[in-house]
Amino acid sequence: MTVAYGPKDISNGCLLKPSATTAPPLVRISGRRNDLYTLIMTDPDAPSPSDPTMREYLHWIVANIPGGTDASRGDEVVAYMGPKPPVGIHRYVLVLFQQKTRVAAEAPQERANFNTRAFAARHELGLPPRRLLQRAEGAGQPPAAS
Repeated sequence: MTVAYGPKDISNGCLLKPSATTAPPLVRISGRRNDLYTLIMTDPDAPSPSDPTMREYLHWIVANIPGGTDASRGDEVVAYMGPKPPVGIHRYVLVLFQQKTRVAAEAPQERANFNTRAFAARHELGLPPRRLLQRAEGAGQPPAAS
């Protein structure tokens, strides 16, 4: 999996400005065309790294992404919401799961307190083969409760 915001390729631990992340990143996925993947992006530090009461705050879910393509070829389950940490430096985690079969996922009712592990278990996604951590520094708007 490779991730880029515009011309900037992202590596693990990369610090980004929220203004550079307003549009969804280009997420390229290797693999065979018959393989399917689910991508999940969350913020484990919401609303504040010292008091993450909304952990994990959900920013994006794309399911049924064919291998050898990018996330735009999958089914967007939850629309992309760019990082806007209200305070401090937040971590944003992109996790890529290989699917066993096509997933018919529904969007959760709220973005706050999402549980990636429970979602993966419910859809039989197994362990994530790839993860990427990016960081963004706040003074954006706090995430809404839903």
